[in-house]
Amino acid sequence: MTTFSKDSLLIDPKQETERLVAEIPRLVRQMKRGGAVLGVSGGIDSATVLGLVVRALGPDRVVGLTLPERDSDPVSETLAHEVCAKFGINPIREDIRDALEGFGCYRRRDEAIKRVVPAYDAAKGYKAKIVLPPNLLDEDTLNVFSVVVITPDGEEISRQLPPAEFLQIVAASNFKQRTRMSMVYYHAELHNYAVMGTANKNEHDQGFFVKYGDGGVDLRVIGHLYKTQVYQLAEYLGVPESIRSRTPTSDTYSAPCNQEEFFFRLPFKTMDMLWYAMENKVSLSDTAKVMGLTEQQVQRAFDDFTRKFRGTEYLRMAPVYMGEDQ
Repeated sequence: MTTFSKDSLLIDPKQETERLVAEIPRLVRQMKRGGAVLGVSGGIDSATVLGLVVRALGPDRVVGLTLPERDSDPVSETLAHEVCAKFGINPIREDIRDALEGFGCYRRRDEAIKRVVPAYDAAKGYKAKIVLPPNLLDEDTLNVFSVVVITPDGEEISRQLPPAEFLQIVAASNFKQRTRMSMVYYHAELHNYAVMGTANKNEHDQGFFVKYGDGGVDLRVIGHLYKTQVYQLAEYLGVPESIRSRTPTSDTYSAPCNQEEFFFRLPFKTMDMLWYAMENKVSLSDTAKVMGLTEQQVQRAFDDFTRKFRGTEYLRMAPVYMGEDQ
């Protein structure tokens, strides 16, 4: 029986770092590659992976890319440069805006937003993002997205997204992750290096990634770690405080949008503990007692995790083989 406490997600960061640093070179050699490439976003996950692969392979065998576009927060690139300097590499800048313009990423997305909020006009300074309902623990709400438009005067207009508009916004926005990964693989093939994934357990298992976008990697370095455990590794590795204290953001939409409001609906410290409890079959009563919640609140979180995992199974599937010996 699993013992559940506030310390259940504590790891030995030194031991885990040593394990990963030993495994990364072996796996890269197994792939017959000579080094590692990754996108460095200025966020905690890519910073932690960068620190690990530099320790494992040395800075001369690691290529880090910054991949800004029209909607990127300039702070992200500044922080990316800071962590690259910390770990001794010079990042390569690849602005993907023109590629996204060519795909019609912004145009297709904005067409869908404008059908829901006719006043929206990106050319006049309007910003937008999509979000899920807050208060996951206190209300029985489904994962139905709304678009939030922010006018040049700062007024917020929120509208629930019809299915067609939601799908178009997501499909258009996903050009960003797929374009970034195309550029990462260009540099990987240029150097005969392996692509390092930066998605953590939260993102991979709940489906907060784009298939063949940020999910298209050669090695999932931190895919087994909860977000709060990534922070433990980051501190041990010496990831700058400016990154460790920054609120995680998707950095996908023109309006500021953190990962909690966009997808997860809970603070990471709360979500990770509840998710760990569910995965390890801790009872509702024991979970509620440790977390200071009601059993009903715990059940709401468990239900949300289950819906997200089941609803995103397609993203984690390998291509289906249609041969006769399947």
